[in-house]
Amino acid sequence: MKAIILARVSTEEQKETGNSLPAQQARLVSYIEKNENLTLIKEFVFDESAYKEHRKEFQKIINFIEQQKETVALCCDKVDRLSRDFLVGLPLLEKLRRNGNIELHLPSDNLVLHKDSPATDLFHYNIAVSLAQYYSNAISDNIKRAWEQKIRNGEIMTKAPIGYFNRRIDEKQDVYIDEVRAPHIVEIFELYATGLYSMQKIATEMEKEGLRSRHYNKVLKVRQIETILKNHFYCGFNTYKKKNITYAHKYESLISKELFDKCTAIREAKTKNKTKATKHEFIFSGLIPCGDCGCRITPELKKGKYKYYHCTNHKKICKKVFVREERLLEPIHEVMNRLSLNDAEIDQILNAYEEHSLDYNKHTDGQLKAHKAEYSQINGKIETMYDDKLDGRITTDMYDKKVKELNARKSELEQKIKKLQSGNTYCRITAKHLLSITQRLKNIFESSEVDEKKQILNLLFQNFSLQGKNFLFNTKTPFREVLECGISVNNVSWSG
Repeated sequence: MKAIILARVSTEEQKETGNSLPAQQARLVSYIEKNENLTLIKEFVFDESAYKEHRKEFQKIINFIEQQKETVALCCDKVDRLSRDFLVGLPLLEKLRRNGNIELHLPSDNLVLHKDSPATDLFHYNIAVSLAQYYSNAISDNIKRAWEQKIRNGEIMTKAPIGYFNRRIDEKQDVYIDEVRAPHIVEIFELYATGLYSMQKIATEMEKEGLRSRHYNKVLKVRQIETILKNHFYCGFNTYKKKNITYAHKYESLISKELFDKCTAIREAKTKNKTKATKHEFIFSGLIPCGDCGCRITPELKKGKYKYYHCTNHKKICKKVFVREERLLEPIHEVMNRLSLNDAEIDQILNAYEEHSLDYNKHTDGQLKAHKAEYSQINGKIETMYDDKLDGRITTDMYDKKVKELNARKSELEQKIKKLQSGNTYCRITAKHLLSITQRLKNIFESSEVDEKKQILNLLFQNFSLQGKNFLFNTKTPFREVLECGISVNNVSWSG
């Protein structure tokens, strides 16, 4: 009779306890060689811990058996090696056995089953199946409990994202900041938060700065930049996707939640604007009211390429005056040129800022201690409630509801703690980035898409208005202060 071998492991532990694939293969080959009626024709060997879709491997075996014209002996070390999913795999094999397509040879269980097997053999087989199913369910329960404990401890169950790395120290796996890549990750968020950089520009900037992926040392593409911007792990949170649970992790954050939320708002706004894209895009569309009547200034295309702006004149009190877009951009460009500071001027501004921030920590120490004390109390409550759940003093639903509330408060406290600990440093870093951006602001503006140009205008300016051909606007803080260091052009008027 033709014979096939099925050897399988589903956990790392099984590889190290005599159930490794080579060990199973050796036992099964020896069994077939000792049985003169069996001839080995094929081996199916797979490690389910390395497969997401393990059933594909099992289905290959079923397909092979169904293609044979005679009965095949399926040799497997014991029942619990047959299938990972007993409710699906074993009924398929049982159907093949009853139809006479296979004989089941289970050497370690001392069982051989065929279509005419006696009730005693089938009884022993069913007992073995039940024990294997119980063992599988017990493993699943242990894994679930382990995951719950990891979530309570703020640990992650996957590889850390770029900017961090996993390392085993003293036989303990933990997550540490990647000192080489972490500064680049922070810079990605800070650049995007300005509204001046698209993901493509950030990818180009990171390539120039030498940022590479951790595993394959490849340049980061736009998709990787987007993944980074969407990952709230960097601001202190992790999501257990299998249960869709979001919780505060215990590792050091690279950015604040405020910075992450700001980047999210900008990204979502850009996505929304793309869906509303029109055939002809105008930089000042929707930004300028009429200075005389308050109606909206509307754009208009002439001769298929020239962009003009004029008052809608809904109130019938204005004269329709047309102003070319290029004329509106001239004072904008002038301000951007005046915003450019050299390195010495930037350092001077930052040093002055530092002097005014010396007392920052003195005012936050008390708040910091109070938040940390409350955080520790919540952890103690969660541990006590977990013991109560195990002992049956509270129901699982009660536990889940209360823990959700407590974890939400923990998240609030953690963000407050992180903000108090790093707020002053973060503000200085953000100020430095904004000031350094002014050095190349005009080039960034001119190379941007229309929606990005609008964001830059909203970042820099406010109180736009058009009175006839006079274009008025104010420069926002802190850029107003930068301009006032030189020639004051806070209230700009342009006629033409």
